[in-house]
Amino acid sequence: MTDTITDHESAAAAARAFAPAVAAGASARDAGRRLPFDEVAALSATGLLAVTVPTDFGGPGLGARTLAEVVAIVAAADPSLAQIPQSHFVFLDSARRVGSDVLQRHLFTRVLDGARIANAQTERGGKTVVDDATTLRRRDGRLSLSGIKFYATGAVFADILAVRALGPDGGSVVAYVPADAPGVTIDGDWDGFGQRTTSSGTVVFDDVDVDGDLVLDYTRLLATTSTYGTRAQLVHAAIDAGIARGALDAVPGLAQRARPWFEADVERAADDPLLVAQAGDLELAVRSAEALLRAAAERIDAADESSSADAIAEAALATAAAKVSAGRAARRAGSELFDFGGTRTASDKANLTRFWRDARTHTLHDPERWKLQHLGHWAIGRRRPPSHGTL
Repeated sequence: MTDTITDHESAAAAARAFAPAVAAGASARDAGRRLPFDEVAALSATGLLAVTVPTDFGGPGLGARTLAEVVAIVAAADPSLAQIPQSHFVFLDSARRVGSDVLQRHLFTRVLDGARIANAQTERGGKTVVDDATTLRRRDGRLSLSGIKFYATGAVFADILAVRALGPDGGSVVAYVPADAPGVTIDGDWDGFGQRTTSSGTVVFDDVDVDGDLVLDYTRLLATTSTYGTRAQLVHAAIDAGIARGALDAVPGLAQRARPWFEADVERAADDPLLVAQAGDLELAVRSAEALLRAAAERIDAADESSSADAIAEAALATAAAKVSAGRAARRAGSELFDFGGTRTASDKANLTRFWRDARTHTLHDPERWKLQHLGHWAIGRRRPPSHGTL
């Protein structure tokens, strides 16, 4: 279906057409920790995973606005499913920015044919999340990769793994490795209480052969002021906004079935004025997050057009605001939806905890306190935010 997605409207329409089917089984998959192999394959078949492939390589070349809307729509249906391709889009973007012609042609052609990319970035043993022990070395005339990664979201569904490592000549690199290469072991040991079906576990690389043409200079990528990290954060914000919307969409059914509180003196819980006011306030929070998400995406697209330092800084600040707002809305909506259904919503069978669990788990990804720190420095002293890959 890639050929049918040519602009923002057709991409959004494809996402909306795809969402109901995956929403129908999302709760059962979460409850049983059943990995969504069929759903990931169906997502690939829509062509949505190729929306950012540049037009020079045969893709639609759509921007941040489209990416954010597509991800938010899928996240409202199934947050775990929306999280799985987050790194897919990020590492397509890294290749677009600093990848060689060979790497770009290889990746973009594969993705247009349906291939999926997953990350293998973070390690458990480093002092911080940016410290790596995984290393790419030269051995006997070849490049060899060894190390252990965790939080490798979507690895079990992937055709290609984007592996961050120490480079053979110093600095940091990203090696694009076939997921089924000899020496690669993908372990489904993710046991998080939220985002249960993302397969965000351990990947081991034991003397894995790496094609030198499929390696990019990650140090160079981060040293260049750009919207690279901002676009990555936008996808996270879109996931949170989608979680918030998905939780809020459950409210009408809960309120219609709930018994009213006797002091309200109404026939239906949905007519309780205090509950109506709470619903309105929650709707405001979610709409605000969605509006900030759209504004951030527009700022990113504008910054990519101009490449000016001012525009890049504004995109980062707008995305930081969107990320904080969406995270707050997701956690709040996931928690407050229980108020609209009463005690019966606490039933394990209802599995309504999944919205809050997904929100609480996903919003741990990048600390909101540091988004606020950078927004505060801008507000007080007009200090531009850093461009370090996570803002």
